[in-house]
Amino acid sequence: MSNVGDVLIQLASSPLGGLLLTLAVYAGCYRIYRRSGLKPIFNPVFSAASILVLLLLASGVEYQAYFRGAQLIDFLLGPAVVALAVPLFTMLDKMREATLPIAGAVLSGAITASGSAVGIAWLCGASAETLRSIAPKSVTAPVAMSIAQDIGGVPSLAAVFVILTGMFGAAVATWTLDLARIDDPKARGLAIGVTAHGQGTALALQVDPTSGAFAGLGMGLTALASATLLPMLAKIFW
Repeated sequence: MSNVGDVLIQLASSPLGGLLLTLAVYAGCYRIYRRSGLKPIFNPVFSAASILVLLLLASGVEYQAYFRGAQLIDFLLGPAVVALAVPLFTMLDKMREATLPIAGAVLSGAITASGSAVGIAWLCGASAETLRSIAPKSVTAPVAMSIAQDIGGVPSLAAVFVILTGMFGAAVATWTLDLARIDDPKARGLAIGVTAHGQGTALALQVDPTSGAFAGLGMGLTALASATLLPMLAKIFW
């Protein structure tokens, strides 16, 4: 067992090893996810993140040492988000036909996602700093961290809330929409993008190209709406 631990330490702490470990774990989780018939409970992002956390804890490797290798994946997050413009472009006609409904859905969704999180946290006795950090939890991480800093929250804490929201949203989105009997791929995609940002959008793209395109639209518009509204609301209520 100690030999296995030594291998994990060497693998996770070396720059190339951290990258290879991340890719190997995700590839294994994604294969299980595909074989399960895309069941949300086997969401590969949630599963891979959980396994990597356990491996780092078991091996005693510091996160900073692991991230030196895995930061390439973090860097690719930017180009991946930009690449979402491709499915958006293919669905421009459908999006133009529903401009007002989309705007209304995104605005109400962004307010509900932020307001419900802040309200629940407030009822649980969270500090003002935590409330400001959790407010942008349904916005993609770079934007959420910037919003949190602007309204007096903690950017790193906001990033944690964003990651947890994305993983949970991607895991339960399909079930929730099925229970609500929402079958329209455009509505499903938009709802997933508004609530579960990048991770939800990745899930939607795997299921249906139309859902993926509308999820990308929902993610982008939610970031824009939140970046505009949250600083103003923070001045009023905080």
